[in-house]
Amino acid sequence: MTRLPLTALALALLAGCAYPHTPPALFPVTAPAPAQAAATVAPLEDRAPVTILVSIDGFWAPYLKRGLTPNLSRLAAGGVSASMRPSFPSKTFPNHWTLVTGVVPDRHGIVANSFTDPAHPGEKFTMSSEQPYWWDEAEPVWVTAERAGIPTATMFWPGSNIAWGATAQDDEEHDASTGGTRPHDWQQFSANVNDRQRVDTIIDWLRRPAATRPRFLTLYFDEVDGAGHKGGPDSVEVNNALKAVDQAIGRLVAGLDALHQPANLVIVADHGMAATSSDRMIVLNQFLDPADYELSEDGPFAMIRAKPGHEAALEARLLGHRDHLDCWRRQDIPARFHYGRNPRIAPYFCLAQAGWTISAEPPKKPFRGGTHGYDNQDPSMAALFIANGPAFRSGVTLAPFDNVDIAPLIRDLISLPPGQGLDGNDAPFRRTFKR
Repeated sequence: MTRLPLTALALALLAGCAYPHTPPALFPVTAPAPAQAAATVAPLEDRAPVTILVSIDGFWAPYLKRGLTPNLSRLAAGGVSASMRPSFPSKTFPNHWTLVTGVVPDRHGIVANSFTDPAHPGEKFTMSSEQPYWWDEAEPVWVTAERAGIPTATMFWPGSNIAWGATAQDDEEHDASTGGTRPHDWQQFSANVNDRQRVDTIIDWLRRPAATRPRFLTLYFDEVDGAGHKGGPDSVEVNNALKAVDQAIGRLVAGLDALHQPANLVIVADHGMAATSSDRMIVLNQFLDPADYELSEDGPFAMIRAKPGHEAALEARLLGHRDHLDCWRRQDIPARFHYGRNPRIAPYFCLAQAGWTISAEPPKKPFRGGTHGYDNQDPSMAALFIANGPAFRSGVTLAPFDNVDIAPLIRDLISLPPGQGLDGNDAPFRRTFKR
C-alpha cells in the first residue's frame, strides 16, 4: 500500500477529521517522540488520571504467554488480566461496538461486518459505512461522556467517526450530518498511519492544558489481526506482529511517563483467531440448489436468504446439523448466542465449527490462514484483557467474563453513572479497584 509522506499524511488526517467544534491540534502527529517534549507539559500535581481504552484487534488471549510481549506482560503482572469472551458473532465491528456500548450485537444493530437491513432496501452495511442510521441502536460511551462534559478523543475505533444521532449523512462529506455527536477529537481510519504515529497522536492530545485535555481516549491497532488472517495464529507473521504492537504499547507507557500523566489503561481485543485451511471447507452448493438462495455473508458463518417462493425447498436442504455445520432459522438460533431478534440478521443462519469455512463454491486454490466469527465460547475466540493504572490493584487474575462488561468499567473509570438497560455490568471488576 502506498504510504503518504509524513507531513502530507498529518495534514490529510487533520483535514479529513475536522469538524466545527474541534480545536486545532497543538502538535501534529509527526511531533517529536514524547520524551523529547516532556519539558513543555504541566507538572504532575496538575494531572488527573485519564482512561485509555486500547484495542489490539485479533489478539488471541494465549498470545500473551508466548514471551514476545514484555510490555504487555508487565502491565498484566502489575495490574489485572483475564481471558475475555467476545460477543457473538466474534467479528471485528460487532465486538468493537459492544465494547463501547455494553450491549450485544443483536441489540446494538452492528450484527456482522457486512449485512443488510429491511428498513433500507437496496443498501448494505460495510466496514466503511458512515450513515448514522446503521449505528444508532445503542449509544457509545464517548457520546455519553461528551454530553456529560467529559472531553473524549479517539485514535481510530470502529464507529468513532460517526456523527451519532445525526438525522442525515452525505456519503461524500463526513460533516454533512444534521446534528449528532462525535468525540471531541477523532481520526478517520487509515492503514497508512503506523503504530508510532497512532501512539504519538494520543500523547499529543494529552499535552494540552487540563481544560481541553481529553479524559477518555481510545487507541486501535490492527496488525495482529491482519497477520492472523494471513498466516494463522501460529505463524511467524503473528509473532512479528505481536512484537511490533508490544513496542507500540511500550512507547505509549513511556510517553505517559514523560508527561507525568497518570492513566488507567484498559487493553482489550475484539476476538481471537482460529487456524483455517482449504482442507476444511463446507461448500454450500454441494447440498443446496443455487436457484434457491442468496448468500450475503460467508466464512465462519453464513447469512442466507431464500429466493421468493423457494423457502420450503431451501429449508428442506439447509436446516439442522451436519458435519462441522449447524443451520437455523433466525428465530431458532440458540439462546446462548443472544442473537436472532434483530431484523438485520438474515432469515437463515449457519455456523461452522471453529477452523472450518463456509463458501458457496470450492476454493480456487489451496490456502492456509486464520479467521474468527465462530462460537464466542470456543477457546480459539478468547480475547485479551489487561487493566493497569491508579484505579487497579496489582497482580489480579480474573475468571473469564463477557465483553459487554467493558463499557460499564469505562463508565466507572470516567465517573459516569451506571448505564440503563445495558447487557453488562462492572461486577467482574469490583474486587480489582483500589478504592
